[in-house]
Amino acid sequence: MANDKHYEYGTVMNPSMENLKKYGNSYAEQLFGEYRQCYDEGLDVEPYQKVFVAIRRMPTCREREEMATLLQNIIHRLPTREDYAYNEPSDLEGIRDLRKPYSYEGKTAEGEDLKEKIRGAWYGRIAGCWLGKPIEGAKYAEITEFLKETGNYPMKRYILAADVKDEMNERYKYNFRRRLKMYPDMTDAMPADDDTNYTVMAQEVIKKYGRAFTPDDMVERWLALQPKTAYWTAEQVAFINFVNGYQPPISAMYKNPYREWIGAQIRGDYFGYINPGNPELAAEMAWRDACISHTKNGIYGEMFVAAMIAIAATTDNIKDIIYGGLAQIPATSRLYEAITKLIEKYDGGADTDEMFAYIHSLYNDEDGFDWCHTISNALVVVASLLCCDGDFGKSICLSVQTGFDTDCNGATVGSIMGMRNGIAGVGEEWTAPINGRLCTNLCGFDVVKVDELIETTMEHMKDEITEE
Repeated sequence: MANDKHYEYGTVMNPSMENLKKYGNSYAEQLFGEYRQCYDEGLDVEPYQKVFVAIRRMPTCREREEMATLLQNIIHRLPTREDYAYNEPSDLEGIRDLRKPYSYEGKTAEGEDLKEKIRGAWYGRIAGCWLGKPIEGAKYAEITEFLKETGNYPMKRYILAADVKDEMNERYKYNFRRRLKMYPDMTDAMPADDDTNYTVMAQEVIKKYGRAFTPDDMVERWLALQPKTAYWTAEQVAFINFVNGYQPPISAMYKNPYREWIGAQIRGDYFGYINPGNPELAAEMAWRDACISHTKNGIYGEMFVAAMIAIAATTDNIKDIIYGGLAQIPATSRLYEAITKLIEKYDGGADTDEMFAYIHSLYNDEDGFDWCHTISNALVVVASLLCCDGDFGKSICLSVQTGFDTDCNGATVGSIMGMRNGIAGVGEEWTAPINGRLCTNLCGFDVVKVDELIETTMEHMKDEITEE
């Protein structure tokens, strides 16, 4: 966590999001994030702290990158600290061995009822993403001030172009204003976003390779359907590793300080869509996707979300959805522990403000590592599910207004609640601006029709798994 005593160099030990944009391919530039990642994983990395700092402070040059590569080869062979409390494998068998079973009563929707749930999930994901997209990268304090100034706090609707007054830009009051590009009152289709690109990508993988797709099949589609510039953090590192010949699982580990960031957690929805009532298979498919770019809790985040969506097709009970998702990840992991502690807060009577204050006390959304990590954002998702009595609009708004990765969390909450509630429980105020059309950055998929995505999803549920 950001205030851990072991980070004695203060914020210098945190990765800069601005540096990530500028030096995204430089491993040496992101060494402070690597240090923190290694420490959180339990590696006995403290004796090397000054080495991290010395290399990071070197002038940008080839020798700096070579030194950083040498350091990586050393640290990934370090032993785990004796006091480390977690057991976090990245292989599927190891993950399954450490699960804690959870039973619940539910019945999978069928026929038109199931299709309406799938429609709710697709539109819910798109709407939640669009809700958070204009303020992606903004911090909690300025989001709160902006929403209050525009009469949208507590958040209850989309952010519109009409909200961004000229005088705001002239005062340069909000640091995120340049990210404000496309609003629901400016266009007749959902703009392209990585959170929805990956959902369409997953569908294309199933189209080509079927439900028995492998991690290598996923890699092939990544290389074929998007350029490097379409990927961020762990995904961009993995893409570069693919090009250089590294295959999973090495592609997820080599020079990848973002291996537990949120990138995989936003990619698992489709595997929940096509496995209603089967959270174990949904989580397995999510693992096949996540392992190409992430490790440990980065993988668990995607498995957790995919499983929750599969369960949401069977029950309205929010606790069952969450605990059923947790049953697919190691009970010995940091993610499992963090979520169960959050639920204990809720069960102990914490109100909505207290729930989110607790998350902010653990993670600082002005810190790049915390802002984009799987665990911090998973906590936002879970709190948003728990605190809104099943109301779709309240759930996505709560997930966005608290900061962190706003479009990712809005999309994930929207997907889960859309599946739970069905399209009738999403609301026309959220679906109408989408106009049934979704833009993507995937090659050959400039604009896709949401109805066609839904029909294909229904077909992919019926396909039998076959071993080649």
